[in-house]
Amino acid sequence: MQSNRQVACLTRRQFVAVGAMGGAAVVIGCTTGRQGDWEFLSEEQAGTLKAICDAIVPADEFLSASQAGVLTFIDRQLNRHFRRYRNTYTNGLEQTNALSRQRFGRDLAALSAGQQVAITGAIEQQNRDFFNLVRDHTLAGYYGSPRHGGNRDAVSWRMLGLAAPPLRGQAQYDLRKGSAS
Repeated sequence: MQSNRQVACLTRRQFVAVGAMGGAAVVIGCTTGRQGDWEFLSEEQAGTLKAICDAIVPADEFLSASQAGVLTFIDRQLNRHFRRYRNTYTNGLEQTNALSRQRFGRDLAALSAGQQVAITGAIEQQNRDFFNLVRDHTLAGYYGSPRHGGNRDAVSWRMLGLAAPPLRGQAQYDLRKGSAS
């Protein structure tokens, strides 16, 4: 089990400086604020977000949003390109669970699928900005490149009958034939 104890971490520059002075630096369990399996989200937030994402893209003959790695995509991006949305996610997920507890007496993740869809629909009406943001990020994670953590095994591309797009930097033309491939 992971300890919640925060250990001071040395920057690269500090580590080199300590080493140059002849000292030894031992860094034990240096943490970056990670919480369980998530970079930004808490387990509770991840459970709530999973329910919302799966209401947006439910499982059918293809994977649901969470099964396709959308939570991993969003969580990673909240530490990168989506940093500016951290408060929106934190507040929106809290509001979602508050509404869920008010209507059904439990957090969203603990509700039945039908109840989760009802709460997600209510959030769509009551907190449209938050819902639209989660919807947009869910779709980006589901249909985007698997290298960002979502679209596990290119499930959405297979669903759409698309071949995997060429890798960035890879030639898109077969010059041996003199025509586009």
